[in-house]
Amino acid sequence: MDCCVCTTMPLILRPPRNTICGLCYEGVRTIISMMNNVETEKVKGIANPNPNTCPASRRNSNYNLSPQTLDDCIRWCSEQIEQFNQQKEDLVFLRGFIAAFKAQIHTDILVSPGSHGPPIPAHKSVLAARSEIFRNMLEGDECKEEASNSISIPDLKHEELESLLEFLYSGSLGVEKLEKHVYALSQAADKYEIPHLLKHCERYLLTSLSTCNALETLEIADTCSNLNLKETTLNFLLKNIQHIVSSPKFEAFVHRSPHLTVQLVTRAFVNGAK
Repeated sequence: MDCCVCTTMPLILRPPRNTICGLCYEGVRTIISMMNNVETEKVKGIANPNPNTCPASRRNSNYNLSPQTLDDCIRWCSEQIEQFNQQKEDLVFLRGFIAAFKAQIHTDILVSPGSHGPPIPAHKSVLAARSEIFRNMLEGDECKEEASNSISIPDLKHEELESLLEFLYSGSLGVEKLEKHVYALSQAADKYEIPHLLKHCERYLLTSLSTCNALETLEIADTCSNLNLKETTLNFLLKNIQHIVSSPKFEAFVHRSPHLTVQLVTRAFVNGAK
């Protein structure tokens, strides 16, 4: 059928030249429906993290709360792009802290890893702002060493600690470092109550889940009480149970985590019975 939207040569269309095909029509309807859903969530306060925002301020928003035309769609998309660009600028500005960390500008505390390795200079204010546990450590006399003004993170090796601090300053971490230290960082995020890092690690573990790392991922999910990650990993293991139980890693997993082995085998048995 002739379509004035997706055709490459609209001038050769037969009159009337304002017809569209079914795919373009459904695409426009889907976009408008998506916009309506987003605006409805904003009105309900789901998309607005500030619970004190009053309905009047929402009514004064630049958005049309019930966009129904393609022109509204174009305007809405333009506003979203503008907001996205503003957020990118804000993120670049906030990540300026990482420069102070790497250049060791006006650092006021040394953070020592658990294993042998040099302490890493950092800033108390950043540590306290990112983690309530770190704030309590810095305020507690029993965790301070007045002579060197340092704290110790015994759970992490030097490279792991460096990656943790880099994330606290920048809010992100390179794929190579995340891949290398994701298990240690997940445990640190859970212990020191850094939910943004925990979510960051969860996303990586979910996207990289395979038969080679599923057992380790299950253990981390259980240690961190991450129900979403644990359920996803268990379901993945059940789908690949024959390959998993015949792998060399499974025997070591059984000795390390007997309670998880029971959960996995029980589910496999129930599924097999069904």
